[in-house]
Formats: sequence, structure tokens, C-alpha cells
Amino acid sequence: MRGEFIAAGGAALLSAAGGPRAAPPLPPGALLGPRHDVGHRLRDGGLPRASETRRRSIVIVGAGIGGLSAAWRLRRAGFDDFELIELERAAGGNARWGENAVSAYPWGAHYLPLPGREARAVRLLLADLGVLQGDPFAPRPRYEERFLCFAPHERLYRDGAWHEGLVPLARASAAERDEWRRFQDRMDAFRRLRGADGRRAFALPMALSSRDPQLAALDAVPMRDWLVAAGFTSDAVHWSVNYGCRDDYGCDYRQVSAWAGIHYFASRDAEAQDADPDTVLTWPAGNGWLVRALLARCAPPLTTAALVHRVEPRAREVVVEAYLPDEDRSVALSAQHVLWAAPAAFAARALAGADADLVAALRSFEYAPWLVANLTLDETPRDRHGAPLAYGAWMVANVTLSDRPRGRGRAERAMAWDNVLHDSPSLGYVVATHQSLASHRGPTVLTYYWPLCDEPPAHARRRLLATPRAAWAERILADLGRPHPEIRATTRTLDVFAHGHAMACPRPGAVWSAARRRVERGAARVHFAHSDASGFSLFEEAQYRGVAAAERALAALGVRTDTIL
Repeated sequence: MRGEFIAAGGAALLSAAGGPRAAPPLPPGALLGPRHDVGHRLRDGGLPRASETRRRSIVIVGAGIGGLSAAWRLRRAGFDDFELIELERAAGGNARWGENAVSAYPWGAHYLPLPGREARAVRLLLADLGVLQGDPFAPRPRYEERFLCFAPHERLYRDGAWHEGLVPLARASAAERDEWRRFQDRMDAFRRLRGADGRRAFALPMALSSRDPQLAALDAVPMRDWLVAAGFTSDAVHWSVNYGCRDDYGCDYRQVSAWAGIHYFASRDAEAQDADPDTVLTWPAGNGWLVRALLARCAPPLTTAALVHRVEPRAREVVVEAYLPDEDRSVALSAQHVLWAAPAAFAARALAGADADLVAALRSFEYAPWLVANLTLDETPRDRHGAPLAYGAWMVANVTLSDRPRGRGRAERAMAWDNVLHDSPSLGYVVATHQSLASHRGPTVLTYYWPLCDEPPAHARRRLLATPRAAWAERILADLGRPHPEIRATTRTLDVFAHGHAMACPRPGAVWSAARRRVERGAARVHFAHSDASGFSLFEEAQYRGVAAAERALAALGVRTDTIL
């Protein structure tokens, strides 16, 4: 499929233009990404030993959502003797963001579903940040209206037209519609199901889920195989489930365990005042808004552009060594506890003297690579008949437009927030300016998402690093040129962000594996605070693991505080 898509790129551009005219020049932009060159030095070794030592009670490695949530929990307990160490030059992890003269925009995670009752720490955080108002544990909390996604929420481009919603049921037969209803009923039953231990079968955070062996057995089966065995064969069901797996996990549904695939549909049960259950919280910067708010709330001592290359637990301390590439030297931090909030696979290289079973468990994680592009446009994209329309995404590209529909979906055919392309390797795009209250026409930014799940992750990572920005840009514009023929001519800039290790893949057998549970337990004085400890990457999982690790460290230090989990 990938080869056909690339080969069709030039033809798509010509047909979109209506004939064999010369294509406009490629829009300028940059190829961005994590600091691969510095990160690979952890793999290659040979880093200098520390030339100085400083002391902290707790060191947090990684300033993504897990690390920042740990810092928030420590501050909430009145504890401030800690420090965050981050490889990148700015905090955020998969929730990082960018900004230009038009808008802020996400470089990764772009929304947060309404948290259910089990996600207690998420609700408390949102209350602290002013997003949730009133009692955070109310059955139907109230959220600040401007953070709830404005309508229209989502649409799907298929067979040359946009359709409301993301389920491909346009022109579906009665049998296909019946099967979709049957699938929904099955997921609703899973949502209500409890295991033999009395726990919800599929909870969020996943640590609260049932340990019933019959339910855990679903983890050994690929999601596609489970669908077929359960009698689901229609395109609508299979496409929608595969889209969900690519969206949340960066993996094809043939590569995702049935437990994880069902969890996507059955774990969320939130309700809210003045909002539909499927409404999400979103901001122009995506979840970068939450990162920025956490940094302001916690004001954590943060050292950026630092590679932690050695973590050595000792009898009375843990020594952390971090390489500062800008200064070509290492520093050491002597701590009582370390909260590892970076990907688990990197801990396998940094953790000195660890048990062989823990090292093997840390190395067992496989990570999905993906691309994000942000496009800035000079005018609103139009369909083939000239009417203003919408967009969608999963490689992340940010596109900025200088002309957008008026209002919140009333004055004209306003762009949807989430715009998904049915026959595409991408997920489509979201509109960064969708939450704007401005009533005038003006520029906008599109963020385009592309999970590279059509080949083994290691191969996709090599392709990701070897492919120049211009090649990615051509493919993105060809893809978006199908619903928006003029997009190449109206794109002002097109920046691409390459995520090599974006998220852990919940492969069959991984979520309830002995390896993941071994990482969940941690080691002496080292607590894992990353979503990897859950087996897959969601905001709620990262936040839960960060808070849980912080509470374990506080308890070990004798700090009296009640759990908020």
C-alpha cells in the first residue's frame, strides 16, 4: 500500500490541478524531531564520567506527562527536594507543541477524553488547572466550556466526499449497519463487565482492571483475529477498529492484542454536565497546553538538554549521571530515589547492576514510529466544487491557513476539528484554530498524523531518519490534495516532526506479560513513572504511573500523605 501511495503522489497532484500543469513549488519548512544524535550516545557508550556531584532526595528522569505528573504530586504533598532531568531542550514528551504567528499547534497528543471516575488523579489535576470546575469526583462534573471541543467534532473523507462522524456507514447495507450496532452492543457489554475479582474488566487506568485469567487471555490474541472469531466481518467494523488501534497505539489492529483493542472501546465511561460523553478536551496546542500549565503550577527545578546515561542504585543512595552535550561533560546527582519517566528501553542501557530479569523486561518493549506535520495555509481548503470544507490526521504535520470559515460552525460550512481520510496511510488532520472564538476570516493551522505501521518498527525508524523533509512533504500534500486540490498552492509552510520511539506497542501478549509486570514493580530505589509500565501510551496511563511512583518514593522517605489514586 505504501508503494502505491508514493507512486500515486505525482498523479494525484496533476489530477487535483485539473490537468498536466506544473505544480507550485514545495512550501518551505523544517524537519524536526527528538535529539536522536544525543540519544544514540546512550547506545554507543563512551560518555565521560561526572566531574561534579549535587544532592537531591528525588531525581525524576524525563519531563513528559509522567515526569511532570510526578512533580505535581510531590508539590501537592509539600515536597520540593527533587529535580527533573530531560533529554530535549523543552519539556513535554509526546505532548510537546509549537507556535507561530497564526496559532499554537500540537506536535503529538492533541486531546484528552473526559476522565471517568476511576481516573481520580486526572480529575484532581484538571481541577487544579481550572479545567474542571466544582467537585472533581461528582458523577457528572462541569468543565470549562472553552476547553470542550467545539462542533463540528469529526468527519470522514471517503469516495470523494466528506461524511459526518468517523464510522464508514455512508451507503452501507442494512446488514452492515446491523453489524455495527451489534459491535457497539458488544463493547457496551464489555464496558459493564466485571471479572471474577469484582473489578471492571477494562478500567482506565489499566492498573485498576480485572486480573481475571479469562479476560487476560484476550491479550494473547490479535484484535483482528478476535473480530473474525466473534463474527464481525464488515468493512465498517474492521476499518473503525483498525483506525482506533492506529490512532491510540500507532499499530495496525493485526499487531495489537485483543485486550488492548477492546480496552480502546470499553474503558471510557465518563459523563459531564452540558457535554456529550464522547466530547473531548482540546486546546490549540493540544496537550501542550497541559504541559505548559503543569510547568507553571509546579515550577519544578528542571535541567534540560541532559542525557541520563547511568543510574546506579547503592545501599543508601542512587547515583544518577547525566551528560550535558552543550558542555561536553557529565554531572552526578546523589538521590534517595529515582523516578524513571522516560521510555523503559532506555533504562535497560542506563540502569547499572540491575537484575537480569529486569533488564530483559525493559528491553522487551517495542515502540511505534510516527510522523507529525504542521501546515500553515494562506486560505481555507476547498472541495472540488469550491465550497469551504475540513481536514484530518496522524503523521503530525501542522498546516497554517490564512483564511478560515467564520464562527463555530454556524455561519458557513465550518471545518471539523478532526478530519479523517478513509483510504490513506495517515489518520488525517486536526485543526489547531478550531477552538478560536474569532468570528473573522483568517489563517489556520492543520496538524497531520501518520503512524508508520505498514512495516516492522525498526525498518520504519530507519526510513523515518533517512527520508528528507521534501519527500515527506510531497507525500503529505498528495494525500491532502485528494480532498483539497489547491492545498499545495495555499500552504505557506510545512514542518515535519519525526517521532522514532513514539509509544509502546501493545502487541499480543505484551500488556499482561510477566515483563510488563516486572517493570511495574520497579527496583530498589528506582520507580518506573512512564506509561510503559501500563504497556501502552495514553495520558491517563502516564499520569497514573507518575503519581504512583511519586507516592511510593514519598512513602519510602517517610512523608505522610494519603493516596490520590
